[in-house]
Amino acid sequence: MMQTPVRIRSRTVVYLVLMGLTVATWAIGRAGLEGLGVSLLVLAFALLKGQLVGDWFMGLRGVRGIWRWVIVIWLVVPGALITLAFVLSERGV
Repeated sequence: MMQTPVRIRSRTVVYLVLMGLTVATWAIGRAGLEGLGVSLLVLAFALLKGQLVGDWFMGLRGVRGIWRWVIVIWLVVPGALITLAFVLSERGV
């Protein structure tokens, strides 16, 4: 009897990536890691997770025009400002 191969859907893979990033963030916090690089890595995880949720679970992956850019800007502007705040506080400004 032949079995058809199991095909994992793209959304399932994205979900597993989101879970992996969440576990990685938790592990970083649990390990007590600190510093500018770690903070920026965790911020990058959060921005990536936001983009993945917007693209795959809010259905914006195939959207063109302003709606696509609203989500990107919504993630990039606060991310850039938070990064700037982290970098300036590290320098002691």
